[in-house]
Amino acid sequence: MTSTRSTFSLLVTGSNGLLGQKITDLALQDGQIDLIATSRGENRHPVSTGYRYIDLDILDKQRLREVITQERPDVIVNTAAMTHVDVCEQDPAGCRRLNVDTVEELVALCEELGIHFIHLSTDFIFDGQHGPYAEDDEPNPLSLYGQSKLDAEHLIRQSSCKWTILRTILVYGVVADMSRSNIVLWAKGALEKGQPLNVVNDQWRMPTLAEDLAQACLLAAAKGVEGVFHISGEDFFAIDELVAAVADYWQLDKSLIKQISSTTLSQAAPRPARTGFHLDKARKILGYAPHSFQEGLAVVDRQLRAKDAKDKN
Repeated sequence: MTSTRSTFSLLVTGSNGLLGQKITDLALQDGQIDLIATSRGENRHPVSTGYRYIDLDILDKQRLREVITQERPDVIVNTAAMTHVDVCEQDPAGCRRLNVDTVEELVALCEELGIHFIHLSTDFIFDGQHGPYAEDDEPNPLSLYGQSKLDAEHLIRQSSCKWTILRTILVYGVVADMSRSNIVLWAKGALEKGQPLNVVNDQWRMPTLAEDLAQACLLAAAKGVEGVFHISGEDFFAIDELVAAVADYWQLDKSLIKQISSTTLSQAAPRPARTGFHLDKARKILGYAPHSFQEGLAVVDRQLRAKDAKDKN
C-alpha cells in the first residue's frame, strides 16, 4: 500500500475481531506501520511477531488511559463495539457503555494527546427508506444499536481531535480464529449440512469484504483524511439473493433457501429495509477500490482452503 505518511504508529482496539485481524494482516504486509494491537484476553492472531499485542479491556477506563498515554500512537482505529443488534436492544446499558461511553473516553484521549481517531460506524444509523445513502444523508436509526452508533458519531464530530468516521455494511470474511460467524460463512455452512434456511427477501444490503474495510482503515490512516466515508462492497442484494449467490458460488442446493418476509421474524430490534452506500467519495479521496462480491467469495474460498490444509497438517 502506498502511504502518504511513510511510517506511523497505529493502535487498534478490538484486534481479535474479524476486522481487527485483517488490519493486522495488512499492517504486517505493509511493513511501514508500527502496529499496537489491543483486545480483551489472549491474542487470537496466528502471527505474533512484527507488532505488539496488549491485553486491553477498553471498558476499564483507567487501563485504557494507561495504555494510550504509554503508547501515544499517531492513529487509533476503534473497531471494538457491541454489534449484535438484538443484544443491544436487550442490554441498552451495556450497549451504551461500549458503543458510546468508551468512544467518549477515546475521543478525550485523542484530543489530549493529538491522536488521529478513526471510528467504525454502520448503515444502521439510517432507517432504510431511501437507500443507497450518501455521507450527508439524514440519519434516522430504528434500533438502539443504530442510535448508539449515531450518538458516538455526534460525540466524534463535536470533538477537537482529528477524526474520521468509516460507515460500513454487513462485513464478511474468514480468519484463523473466528469468535463469531458472518452471513457468508453461516449460509455456506448451513447449506453444506443440507439445512433449510429461512432468508428475508425484503431487506437490501451491500456486503463488505473484511479485507476491503481493513484497507479503507489503513488508507484513512496513511492519508490522514478527515470526515465521514461510506465503505462497503459495490454489489446491491436482497438478503435472499445474497444467500443464493453464496449457494451458486459453492454449487450448493438453492432449493433449501426459503424466502420469507422480515415481518414474520420475532426480532427484538427492527432492521432498516434498504440501505446500501454511494461509494464515490471513498473512491475519489481514499482511493478505495472494493472487490466485487464474486471476487470476495473467491478470497474467502482461498482462505478456507488454506485453513483446512493447515488444520489437517
